[in-house]
Amino acid sequence: METNNFTTTTEDGKTVSIVSYLTIIGWLIAYFAMHKDKKTDLGSYQLRQTLLLHLINIGLGILSNILLVITASLSIGYIFYALYIVLFVLWIIGFIGAVNGQKKPIPLIGERAQSIFPQI
Repeated sequence: METNNFTTTTEDGKTVSIVSYLTIIGWLIAYFAMHKDKKTDLGSYQLRQTLLLHLINIGLGILSNILLVITASLSIGYIFYALYIVLFVLWIIGFIGAVNGQKKPIPLIGERAQSIFPQI
């Protein structure tokens, strides 16, 4: 029985998409071990989104640590907790799209990620 390459490609892209959401290490594995040699449209789309999502998460962590050390203010901590909750909700929305194999942009960052990282 002959296998359909389109289905395999879609499944490969879906797997890359899902793995890319699992921390920055997952993104690196998805890109270098899974996507680099077998590029798919879905994989590229989701990798762009998750890269920006992970970079925002890292930047937010660095900024919050610096500001909390400098100011020692709980109110700044609460602001960052709220931002992390927003980031987590965006992550969930993107992850659901990846599980469903959809090229659905994450609100606020999805379209921007596509234009920032077109080479992925």
